[in-house]
Order: sequence, then C-alpha cells, then structure tokens
Amino acid sequence: MSNRVRTRESKSGETVAYSESAIRHNASAVEYCRTSMAALSGSTAGIMGLTGIIGFFFYLVSVFGLWCLLLLKTGSNWKKYFINRQSLLTNGFLGGLCTYVLFWTFLYGMVHVY
Repeated sequence: MSNRVRTRESKSGETVAYSESAIRHNASAVEYCRTSMAALSGSTAGIMGLTGIIGFFFYLVSVFGLWCLLLLKTGSNWKKYFINRQSLLTNGFLGGLCTYVLFWTFLYGMVHVY
C-alpha cells in the first residue's frame, strides 16, 4: 500500500498535505455507508409500497440525508478527512441507485405482488 502524500495550495496560500492511503480509506468507508443506506432505503421503499417517481424521490432524500449525517459527523473539520464536500454527495450515486432499485423491486415484489 502506498503512503504517498498529495499536496495542494489552499485559498489562503498555505500548502495542505493529504495522505493518499487515508483518503482511500475514508472513501471506502463512505462507499460502505452509501451501499448500506441504499439497501436499507430500498428495502424500506419496497415494504412501504412506493412506486414511480415517489420511490426515486425517496432515494434522493436518503442520499441527501446520508450526506448531511456525514457532514454532521465530521463537523467543521471535514477538510481533515475529505478533499471536498461535493464528492461525498456525488461519488457512488449511480452504484447506490442500482442497489436501491434492486432491493426496492425485490421487497416490493415479495410484499405487494400476489
């Protein structure tokens, strides 16, 4: 495993260093949270019987809720753990959507289709 250090210059002109292995580890932890959230929210949407646009809106609310919880957990020191906040919201969005739809349709079919 590489322990490279990435640097960039902040707006104030100082150099900020990032450990590449730590950034990868944090991204992996966020991806695990996103996949778990997608499975749980897809299961919830299927059991609740959501269909159509309302089901996709439920996914968007779940993604935004997870993003808010991650930012709340890191607090004002989010720069210590992630390079930018936008990547927490957008990375893995479509992969999570596939997991969500899989669980959504599976549990909807188990509960609501006779």
